[in-house]
Amino acid sequence: MAMISTDELAILVVEPSHFQQKIILSELKELGCRQLDTAETIQQALEFMGRYTPDLVISAMYLPDGSGIELVSQMRTDPALEGIPYMLISSEQRMDVLDPIRQAGSVAILPKPFQVSDLNKALQATLEFVDPTELELEDYEADQLSILVVDDSEFSLKHISRALENIGIGNVVRAHNGQEAIDQLDQHSFDLIFTDFNMPEMDGEQLTQYVRNESNQPYVPILLVTSEQNETRLTGVRQSGVNAVCNKPFDTRQVKAMIKNLLTDA
Repeated sequence: MAMISTDELAILVVEPSHFQQKIILSELKELGCRQLDTAETIQQALEFMGRYTPDLVISAMYLPDGSGIELVSQMRTDPALEGIPYMLISSEQRMDVLDPIRQAGSVAILPKPFQVSDLNKALQATLEFVDPTELELEDYEADQLSILVVDDSEFSLKHISRALENIGIGNVVRAHNGQEAIDQLDQHSFDLIFTDFNMPEMDGEQLTQYVRNESNQPYVPILLVTSEQNETRLTGVRQSGVNAVCNKPFDTRQVKAMIKNLLTDA
């Protein structure tokens, strides 16, 4: 478990509606959060983060001067802010609109209205990301593991890589598409592959087929980390040889459990 607790989390809530602000702040206080600040616009949020660095940013999708997508994108392109966990609370349900938030490495996407239990899970995921415990394995040392991460989203690639490094993985190699992954596989051996599904040039399913049928590492465990919601497409990629599927946004605790299972079965 993380060594810090919810009352130590510094949280910035970016929400233009005072009514919604009140609801979110009330629920956060009920869950033990004490260090809470608010902003109503992207500009206010960025100015605040320029002075104080929060442990978590929670925002609405639609803000007076832009969207949650624009806010998290600006955070992810600023070296001083790119590592701050981000959570969206929104009534928006369209998958194509929400996907950029998933790709940006959010810790959670909650609906309006949200369940307090889901908010609590998101806070626990944030604690694990902010103050992670090292991955413990019976037959492996985490700092000796070599993992290949494949994702065409630079934001997502950094987020997944950072999460793995935070839990003690010693060697995390990045590839931006399937072809780059093949080049890495031809040169290095890996204990595990994390790959996105939807990528240009070669998608996750095609990469998996290559690994299983043409590479010199056909038995390496493959974990698909994806925002894909089409079950028919996911069934196809499972049949191609993926060992496990993890949704974006992912929970670091869930990923640790999956890694343990995959390497135990390997």
